Amino acid sequence: MISLKNAAQIQKMRDAGKLLFEVESQVREAICPGITTADLDVLAEQLIRRGGAIPSEKGYEGYPCSICASINDVVVHGIPSDRDVLQEGDIISIDCTLVLDGWQADSAFTVGVGKISPEAARLIRNTEECFWEGIRQCVAGNRLGDLGHAVEAHARSAGFTPIRDFTGHGIGRSMHEDPSVYNYGEPGRGFRLRKGMTIAVEPMIAAGNWHVEIADDGWTARTRDHSLCAHYEHTIAINEEGYPDILTLPDFDWEKTPLNAGGYPRISHLAED
Repeated sequence: MISLKNAAQIQKMRDAGKLLFEVESQVREAICPGITTADLDVLAEQLIRRGGAIPSEKGYEGYPCSICASINDVVVHGIPSDRDVLQEGDIISIDCTLVLDGWQADSAFTVGVGKISPEAARLIRNTEECFWEGIRQCVAGNRLGDLGHAVEAHARSAGFTPIRDFTGHGIGRSMHEDPSVYNYGEPGRGFRLRKGMTIAVEPMIAAGNWHVEIADDGWTARTRDHSLCAHYEHTIAINEEGYPDILTLPDFDWEKTPLNAGGYPRISHLAED
């Protein structure tokens, strides 16, 4: 069942999103060669709890940590470890969810560790662009297939492939709610978007093919061909008119944020253009 939120509830999610943005910004700054993913997990949990929130991922279906830290060919759900020491040239995806005052926020990003290859940088950039292409379709009256098609078309135009085994999702009081939000699809198909829907849009884009395999730990999902994978996610709310509110990106304004040469907002890696 899809839960529609009122303005007061969306504001609660916006408050949670603002805290998550601050947490992830500090985690991003800490990423460097030599740091372990366990170090990043400890930092994230400290920041979340200091902000009066709870890390949603810790304990979720037995997951042991407060973030997912996925390196190189790991798509999602990489478990932080003292053994995973970041190396120059790696890419790492950080996925984090928190609950503040009963409401969830979910966001993810991929960043390079030190100097990375041009192909890795192109993958990260394309994945973020896929997010923007997708949420430009998130207008009341459009369908989820419009979103998924926009993501897939942009990924494939650059020679990349959206992962099919993991999806975005509804979000609210629970981390995962209906509907599933696919990163592929057919225009005009799927659930119709309505004002008050809150969803996590999260392209996961591989440099190779979309097939994945799950490690013996039951969580870590890698590309089967061991190609690099990037991940970018925000929690959004559908409006009656115009583009959605990005609840995990404070102060973003569709009309005022400068665009880069590709026509995408100058934030994160896209600001480098």
